[in-house]
Amino acid sequence: MAALERESLIMPKLYVAVDAQGGRTVYRDRKRWWWLLSCVYPLLPFAGMAAQVATGREIALGLPLLISYGLMPLLDFFIGEDRNNPPEAVVARLEEDRYYRWLTWATVPLHFVALIGCAWWVATHSLSWWALLMFAYVAGTDSGLGINTGHELGHKRTVVEQWLARLVLAVPAYGHFTVEHGRGHHRSVSTPEDHASARMGESIYRFALRELPGGIRRVWRLESDRLAAQHRSAWSVRNTMLQSYAVTAALQLGLIYAFGWVMLPFLAVHNLVAWWQLTSANYVEHYGLLRDRLPNGSYEVPQPHHSWNTNHLVTNLATFHLQRHSDHHAYPSRRYQSLRHFENLPQLPSGYFGMFPLAYVPALWFRVMDPRLLALPHVDGDLDRVNIDPAHREAIRARHGKHGKHGKPNLEAASS
Repeated sequence: MAALERESLIMPKLYVAVDAQGGRTVYRDRKRWWWLLSCVYPLLPFAGMAAQVATGREIALGLPLLISYGLMPLLDFFIGEDRNNPPEAVVARLEEDRYYRWLTWATVPLHFVALIGCAWWVATHSLSWWALLMFAYVAGTDSGLGINTGHELGHKRTVVEQWLARLVLAVPAYGHFTVEHGRGHHRSVSTPEDHASARMGESIYRFALRELPGGIRRVWRLESDRLAAQHRSAWSVRNTMLQSYAVTAALQLGLIYAFGWVMLPFLAVHNLVAWWQLTSANYVEHYGLLRDRLPNGSYEVPQPHHSWNTNHLVTNLATFHLQRHSDHHAYPSRRYQSLRHFENLPQLPSGYFGMFPLAYVPALWFRVMDPRLLALPHVDGDLDRVNIDPAHREAIRARHGKHGKHGKPNLEAASS
């Protein structure tokens, strides 16, 4: 056993487990160093600044958008998927390796560096109005990744990671996310009651109108109830949502003080775009998927087939494995390096950076995703097993069949 311990230390990419019968399981994480992409990706706006310096053209500030929504989907297409899973026997050792969590911790200050750097660039360069707005959009998409970092950290139960989640969520001004996601969305995911689960026939723009307001209302209720049980006011300093928003206020007021009123349009666009990034992710992650009702009226426990999954390698490496969303919702406490692929899951045809632009054109989205949704093994064309937008229910049933195979309307969606 001592020899195995020494081997693990000498070869840090190697994880070894020995079972009670002396069987030996060995796993090498070949993506170990590639996870650094998730850590440094928030610095992408600096590539736009460098491109403007190199070319002298303001349009070059948009280079990060070209990389994210052009190059990354192409790399996903040509490099393809990674369906490799760590053996369950070594998962405990893999999750104990602090290298992986250090990457998420190190990413937090880089989001602050990126936003402050973008603000400084806007304030110290005479940009055209369109270039300022474009670079604010770039900064917003980058800060939207901060929600992804907060997502990974917020699911962990250590005090350090909980506080780091609140800090990084201050950058995109989305301080309510950790409570909303963990205590709200995860409990009601893939049900008509969940405002963060998109319905079949619902465009992303219609979805956005209920997703963000619904999240804020739900968090305020959850935190108010929690604090009331402690005989505290909802406006207490212990309100985790307000803690994060206080950091947001200090950060953004500090930027206005340091760089002037030009920060007002910059931060307004930045914040809206950062929020839009999460809306985009929520939209593609559970589109049309529905958990079954149990005889007692509650919903079944979330299963891997209640989330859309994608194993595309490059964009997973840039998002801390967010796109292995099926395993995440079934086992939310798993760390990103341990998330697994399962066969016969709902699979997206591209990574998120390719799916987001598709979602922005509803006609194309419906054309690609609706047949894919109905062809899922657990759906098999049965509209009773689909979360349908009530506003489009009749049109969808007319197009795909008035009733599901069970011969009854989708009462869950109809009641929403």
